[in-house]
Amino acid sequence: MELIDIKNLTENFNELKRDFHSKKPFKYIVFENFFLPDIAEEIYNSYPSIENGKWDGTTYIDQKNKFQKTKFEEGSLMQNVFNELNSTEFLNWLQNLTEFEEEILGDSDLFGGGLHQSTNGAFLNVHIDYNIHPKTQYHRRLNVLVYMNKNWKDEYEGHLELWDLSNDNKILLSKCAPTFNRCVIFETNEISFHGHPKPLKTPKEINRKSIATYYYTKTRPEHEIAAGHNTVYINTEGVSGQVKRFTSGVKALLERVNKK
Repeated sequence: MELIDIKNLTENFNELKRDFHSKKPFKYIVFENFFLPDIAEEIYNSYPSIENGKWDGTTYIDQKNKFQKTKFEEGSLMQNVFNELNSTEFLNWLQNLTEFEEEILGDSDLFGGGLHQSTNGAFLNVHIDYNIHPKTQYHRRLNVLVYMNKNWKDEYEGHLELWDLSNDNKILLSKCAPTFNRCVIFETNEISFHGHPKPLKTPKEINRKSIATYYYTKTRPEHEIAAGHNTVYINTEGVSGQVKRFTSGVKALLERVNKK
């Protein structure tokens, strides 16, 4: 691997693996310096603006001001990034980290993944992810997120939140700032609730940037198998969350009316 800091991943592997498997009710890790320093700088400087190229910025009731891009020119830096994230070497590293009983498979289509970018006011409510890939019918098992935001301030909000909502719990497990070259890896299953529900409070010129890849297996443990479903959202913010969903729903409706 030429872009990912493989030395960091290998030298710290045992610690990362212990940390990952120590987490409950679902496994996750957060660590720094995912890409090589010079590569991280190059990605940061090459990150396309929302005005540059085709981004999907469709609004939904539980998602607002979030943009996604999955198509890149062959041979470009961004395409090479996703090629490496789906490479045999990185998949083997993930296999050893997770100890999944089935072979971990990448997704060259980047369904739901790719480059993400959110603008002021953006949020993504707490949720569990869709569990079956619509094309391959493989089981979604793992998310890898790498944030690309320099000088991020807590006042901007946009923290990734991981929640334990199992067995009537309502526990915030982790609140992770989307800082530069920080990686978060976590299981995706029926209890891996996550999101960034607090609306962004960034200056106009600052967006929340991240790289997302999702991983699959052909089957999964019997006790984890559930009927296929799309993303399932949960309101963790009470009345303010209901108001936020209402205003986002109005925006989504107006978008669709204007497209007709």
